[in-house]
Amino acid sequence: MTTELSPDTPAGLVERARKDYQELAGRGLSLDLTRGKPAPEQLDLSTDLLSLPGGRYTSADGTDVRNYGGLQGLPELREIFAGLLQVPAGQLLAAGNSSLELMHDCLVHALLGVLPGAASRWADQERIAFLCPVPGYDRHFALCERFGIEMIPVPMTDEGPDLEIVERLVAEDPAVKGIWCVPKYSNPTGVSYSDATVARLAAMPTAAPDFRIFWDNAYAAHHLTDEPVEIADLLAACADAGNPDRAFVFGSTSKITAAGAGVAFFGSSPANVTWLLGHNAKRSIGPDKVNQLRHVMFLRDADGVRAHMERQRALLQPKFEAVGRILAKELGGTGLATWTTPKGGYFVTLEVPDGCAKEVVRRAAEAGIVLTPAGATHPYGDDPRDAVIRIAPSYPGLAELEQAIEGLAVCVRLVGHERQAA
Repeated sequence: MTTELSPDTPAGLVERARKDYQELAGRGLSLDLTRGKPAPEQLDLSTDLLSLPGGRYTSADGTDVRNYGGLQGLPELREIFAGLLQVPAGQLLAAGNSSLELMHDCLVHALLGVLPGAASRWADQERIAFLCPVPGYDRHFALCERFGIEMIPVPMTDEGPDLEIVERLVAEDPAVKGIWCVPKYSNPTGVSYSDATVARLAAMPTAAPDFRIFWDNAYAAHHLTDEPVEIADLLAACADAGNPDRAFVFGSTSKITAAGAGVAFFGSSPANVTWLLGHNAKRSIGPDKVNQLRHVMFLRDADGVRAHMERQRALLQPKFEAVGRILAKELGGTGLATWTTPKGGYFVTLEVPDGCAKEVVRRAAEAGIVLTPAGATHPYGDDPRDAVIRIAPSYPGLAELEQAIEGLAVCVRLVGHERQAA
């Protein structure tokens, strides 16, 4: 990240940027950086999963996985992920293929049922609000919008959401029922929550007795460096602080094995687990235990997950390094951008001058480079500064990614220099 301005004249910088953009637009590119999907090469790492479980159809305790039942999921799979997700296996559910689906269901059940600690259904209360750290994950915001839950933006810091604001809002407003958190290598900033942040979230007084932390630990095993980040155990911290029911922990294998055929997890207090199981029993007779068994056979244990994620890292790390290298080469010293260098996860956050993000995204699209819409990182699609752009480097091949980031840099220079010269 740099702040020094170029010594060239504003008019000269604009002219050069416009020429570069004309050349870019003339290439006929068709590149997509919109979503953090695994690349085909990453999915290929789990090809052997698709031939499993072969002739085997019983779990470790002799359960026939082809049949109904087993709402909590296979015990041996829950054991594999208990440590990675920081949830005791007995308090962890293994479900279908989508953690987003579990978050959706928890909101629905809270709206239409009564959470442990709640006086009534959320649907019977006049107003429901969630705190939304920003920049954040657009699908969290979409769930709130879908159910009419008011979203209150909270700025992110280098240690997690701004706790001064969070603590004040949850203490004074009983309508604030939850907060969205991606605590490790967060989407899209890559921030990992500090131990102090976890402790304060667990212990803070809340006006709502049924306040919940939606702890979306999507990138628990998704490291990009030799020094994996470790975060504090929220579930244990909540129990120690006398708030055992506060945390809903979510995770999945979607970016570990087969993105469309993974296994999702929910972890919480015994009371919350009983609550969710009771509601889920009315919508399903059990998850896909055949898929869970093949994950057990393929991954084997927690060390197997870590070894598999090292193979994933070998494919992803060069792409993230390329993004940083190109942005530094093309935008370093211009004063037009700053960007993150994440230690894990799936995204890079690019910040451009205020009022420029939408125009950068528009110019990039016209040149054949499709980006996540500006504003998607904020509730209601509204970034008040119009400054944040989310980059998803995972899916394109390295050569295509390099083209896309070089082109994006051209668009940033064009829009930024035009703004400076205006």
